[in-house]
Amino acid sequence: MKTRKFHYAWMIVFVTFLTFLAVQGGRLAFGAFVGPWEGDLSMDRGTTSLISALSFVIYGISQPVIGRLVDKYGARLIISASTLLVGVSFFFITFVHQPWQLFVLYAFVSLGVGGASNVAGTVLVMNWFNKKRGLALGILEAGFGFGQMLIVPGSLLLIQYIDWRMTNLLLGIFLILIVFPVVVFFLRNQPKEKGLEPIGGQQKEINPSMDDRPEAKFSIAEVLRKRQFWFLMLPFAVCGFTTTGLMDTHLIPMSHNHGFSTTVTSAAVSILAAFNIIGILLSGVIIDYWSSRKLLVFLYITRALSIVILVYSHNPVLLLIFAALFGLVDFATVAPTQLLAAEYFKNYSIGFIVGCLSLSHQVGSALGAYVPGYLYNLSGNYNFSLYISILILVAAFIMNLLLPEPDKKPMTNTESVELPS
Repeated sequence: MKTRKFHYAWMIVFVTFLTFLAVQGGRLAFGAFVGPWEGDLSMDRGTTSLISALSFVIYGISQPVIGRLVDKYGARLIISASTLLVGVSFFFITFVHQPWQLFVLYAFVSLGVGGASNVAGTVLVMNWFNKKRGLALGILEAGFGFGQMLIVPGSLLLIQYIDWRMTNLLLGIFLILIVFPVVVFFLRNQPKEKGLEPIGGQQKEINPSMDDRPEAKFSIAEVLRKRQFWFLMLPFAVCGFTTTGLMDTHLIPMSHNHGFSTTVTSAAVSILAAFNIIGILLSGVIIDYWSSRKLLVFLYITRALSIVILVYSHNPVLLLIFAALFGLVDFATVAPTQLLAAEYFKNYSIGFIVGCLSLSHQVGSALGAYVPGYLYNLSGNYNFSLYISILILVAAFIMNLLLPEPDKKPMTNTESVELPS
């Protein structure tokens, strides 16, 4: 009998990776549009920062709801509908002429980005993998990095050589005509839909009584009383403040503010994204063999050190050194945070827990997008925002240091991620 060399679980990983690359990469390109919007739509930095902040708030608020919808209807429906929504929204952004139109359409973008996110991706990994989960989560998260590496500098160049409207149009068409059909055709919620078992095989099944089912034990109040919940949520908010909030919204205008050319800025973004991918993949591999908690401790303190370098990056060499170091620890926090959440709360709705994590991240992102823009309007620079970032990263480092090591007992079928409706 021939051994199956390719498991369909890896197709699930590839399709979700492609979706994250396109959807999240489009959202991460927000900073590339700040300057053109301010010029074409007569907006100031505070207004563009507010658009970014509100979009993160909408994204965040949607996450626990998305988690429950994924538990009930499956990741395939949520990811495909979300991809289409983002594509249609980008298409219509092409035709905006007033700031309020941008606010409205970016609200829809945020809902779509929230659906095609780590909440659904984590559920897919837990369903399709009983081994190599860290690697699978790392590959999914690398979709963010590749989107950052390809779509953000690509958008910068397209804006420079064509214009921002055509760039948005191309993003929308790519999502609607290419990514959305791939998701619908190839993505599946469970291995049984393809007549397969998860990678690593089925865990021993125990026939539970109704009282032992995960949804029967699920209690928001009980979750909120756990130290693990808050010591994961608060550092993840800091993660959002310093990455998608501060850097993805303000790094490009910050670089221009320091007098760097589009070429140098694009190089910095590309280097950051390339090292981001390396960091994401290393993170996914490391947590299969080492403590996720200890890795997070290392990542947060290293990120603080990288921002210390950014404070003094008034020449291209320091900017590029910052980009490499920050990229290495940028999205690398996500896989260990998600795995810790799955291990701490394996008897609960993991979709809901990861949704809460994402909510925390997006609240931090909203603050990281708006506060630096507001402070920039007051002071004309980003220095105070960078100092704040260093302090809160040290706080995140301490909270992760105080987390307990989780119980590594494998999940059984009774602890399935996808709860019955």
